[in-house]
Amino acid sequence: MKSKPSIQPAEVVREYGPFDGAAQVHGVSYDGRHVWAATGPRIVAFDPASGETVRRIEQPCDAGTAFDGTHLYQIAESRIDKIDPATGKVLSSIPAPGQGYDSGLTWAEGSLWVGQYRDRKIHQIDPETGAIRRTIESNRFVTGVTWVDGQLWHGTWEADDSELRRLDPASGEVLQRLRLPAGEGVSGLESDGAELFYCGGGASGKVRAVRRPKSLQS
Repeated sequence: MKSKPSIQPAEVVREYGPFDGAAQVHGVSYDGRHVWAATGPRIVAFDPASGETVRRIEQPCDAGTAFDGTHLYQIAESRIDKIDPATGKVLSSIPAPGQGYDSGLTWAEGSLWVGQYRDRKIHQIDPETGAIRRTIESNRFVTGVTWVDGQLWHGTWEADDSELRRLDPASGEVLQRLRLPAGEGVSGLESDGAELFYCGGGASGKVRAVRRPKSLQS
């Protein structure tokens, strides 16, 4: 039998927000300079060094956020909007696979990856059409999702129990677990590509930076 992965405590190194008085943080993304947080009525970008809000895009945003190097992608109810971050203009939209029951969103390998909260799934979808390319099963509710150094991570949040989990993308097997402090939920999730995860804090209205342990870094 395969041994269960040990649970490590997550190291929260900084908190940001709430932003503009918003009561929620849903999706979270990172563009190499700024962290983007979906707060419901608007997407805000902040400087992770200072915590200062530097941009606001007035667009509906009730779940995951992603960045492909040029454009933002934002779940809004049953669709995913492709947004020009410079102007805030919606360039196109595709159907979200969960038809309104979607959670996390990230970009990797030329695809969008969409979490399905209660279905406990992560879909790889075509960013132009929304067609599902493949599906990865989880054994917990899926909130945020991100890829870093070829590793697939997702957030999970059930009652007061929240974790960041690394999955085998082929089998869905849980390989690593980071547990957040009791009462700190995880909504959106994104990596900075190095040593930090940015975690949406749900109804706290905050984003938390969590250190990616050195032993887990490639």
